[in-house]
Amino acid sequence: MNTKAKKLIFAALIFLLAIALWQAVFGDGMYVNIDGDEIDGPLGAVLAVVFGGAGMLFAGLVMVCVAVFLCILFASLGILAVAGVGLAALVAVAVVSPLLLPLLIPVGLYWIFVSRPRKHRAQATMQQAV
Repeated sequence: MNTKAKKLIFAALIFLLAIALWQAVFGDGMYVNIDGDEIDGPLGAVLAVVFGGAGMLFAGLVMVCVAVFLCILFASLGILAVAGVGLAALVAVAVVSPLLLPLLIPVGLYWIFVSRPRKHRAQATMQQAV
């Protein structure tokens, strides 16, 4: 970002803060209503800012507490979901394993016959002169 843009952003920020300060000091729209009593003027503006700030702080605190609660909740739900998927896989393997035994015998024999020449080739290449 070039310096001209930085200066323009800084000037716009100062201008907006000046407008907000002007409205807070000389504006007549800020008042506080406490039990039917309207407090306006500079005291009303100060009270409005204090109560508004306190409300924002309280809202921020509530949001942080809710975020921590949701993190803990979703982390524990994730752990439970992973455990549930693992348990389901274990049950599926336990149910299907007796049915796969006739299929595993030919696969095992094929695996043995295919891996035997590989071992001999690997030993032959190791015994060759370099």
